[in-house]
Amino acid sequence: MRIEKEEINVVWFKRDLRLLDNEAVYNAIQSKTPTLLLYVFEHSLLEDKHYSERHWNFVKQSLIVINEQLVPYNTKLLTVLSEITSVISTLQQFWKIKTVFSHQETGIRLTFDRDKNFSRFCKNNRISWKQHINNGVFRGEKDRKHWKEKWIEYMQRPLLDFKPNPSSFIPLETIDNLNKYFNSARLETKQNPLMQLGGSVMAERYMISFFDERIQNYNAHISKPALARKGCSRLSPYLAWGNLSVRQVFQYAKEKRKTSVYKKQIDSFTSRLRWQAHFIQKFEMEDTMEFESINKGYHKLKKQVSDDYKIAWKTGQTGYPLIDACMRCLNETGYLNFRMRALVVSFFTHNLWQPWQEATSHLSQMFLDFEPGIHFPQLQMQAGETGTNMLRIYNPVKNSIEHDPRGDFIKKWVSELRDIPSQFIHEPYKMTALDQKFNDFVIGVDYPKPIVALSPTRKHASYTLWRLRDDELVKEESLRILRKHTLPDRKAFD
Repeated sequence: MRIEKEEINVVWFKRDLRLLDNEAVYNAIQSKTPTLLLYVFEHSLLEDKHYSERHWNFVKQSLIVINEQLVPYNTKLLTVLSEITSVISTLQQFWKIKTVFSHQETGIRLTFDRDKNFSRFCKNNRISWKQHINNGVFRGEKDRKHWKEKWIEYMQRPLLDFKPNPSSFIPLETIDNLNKYFNSARLETKQNPLMQLGGSVMAERYMISFFDERIQNYNAHISKPALARKGCSRLSPYLAWGNLSVRQVFQYAKEKRKTSVYKKQIDSFTSRLRWQAHFIQKFEMEDTMEFESINKGYHKLKKQVSDDYKIAWKTGQTGYPLIDACMRCLNETGYLNFRMRALVVSFFTHNLWQPWQEATSHLSQMFLDFEPGIHFPQLQMQAGETGTNMLRIYNPVKNSIEHDPRGDFIKKWVSELRDIPSQFIHEPYKMTALDQKFNDFVIGVDYPKPIVALSPTRKHASYTLWRLRDDELVKEESLRILRKHTLPDRKAFD
């Protein structure tokens, strides 16, 4: 006699590590079918060059918070080390899986290929896989004719509550029994006081403190490497890993604006939320940007890779204090404000004349808020290889003087320079032999000499990239990019 297996649903968490305003969770609950909540630490992603331990620690911290929030419902996440198809295959031994709920992921090529394989797997096993729109990024768009209206409409939809009942989920004891069939993932992490802590609880604290207190300095401090650490929202990792939905933050900002005296600052912030979505949508529509410049005319641009330059840049040993402070700060804390990110990429691609592809994995590993849809388009834009954006070659000395005038940020992260005279903090290589002797400080010994000269390398990059603008393929591609990715009423959007 054949015994029918019980039907269940599965919610597959990826970059949506929250319970509130989570459409996958919400729809699974509404289905009235018992639901298993699942996170898979996929070996393929754990080994991918774009990720590092700091990312997985953030994920684990986020999952711990979700488990704490699930205690009243007598359930928890099933967290395993495996691949998604293998996990679902094993679960099919015990249940008939009716539907897998998840969000669409605008990720690297590896996750795109994984999703295609999983889609085939679901069809072959008669499993319905329902993918939901993530943060107003729409799949299958051919141009931007109606994108702005769709995004705004999505942001204005009511937030989705999390109001299950105890029978909504697979019980805790059942999940505990399942662990013997899987390689269970341990969620404990060693906390780094310099790194932001993951999870929706901490995310909400950052959001509240930003709009209640820190927002007042947002416009004034956004470009300052030291002051931006408090003056900016610091919500980017929580958005990248889905501890908050963009819609939650957007609606919270709009509500606060009604009574705030800092309306201009809030408007600047919400415009950047739209900017974020714009770039992720761009990557969703043209994911070859992970590997090559979106403007095919720049594929002919050949740069010779220097391992020495790469190592000096990665480790903060270039001889330019602000560059070195930024890289050391990023390596230790996982955070840099936007202008400093642009600065270090500009220095790498223009002054060091290195391919942007050689920077991608180190930066993605270091950025706690690594978001593929932001990462690759921004690298190309700062490298000057889109053909549609203004070419910006940032001067590290000029930026140092303007945005860290007393050298506070430099002295914090480049300890070798803490005691040198203030007039040399931005350009220590200008110390004379007498200055060095008087300060017991030797350029090239206590701190590196500049690995390149700024003026000639800037001129070379500028000349080469501007000349390429006249290339017929570059111009043809620029028009194609504008037609595909530019909003019809761009001014209204910006």
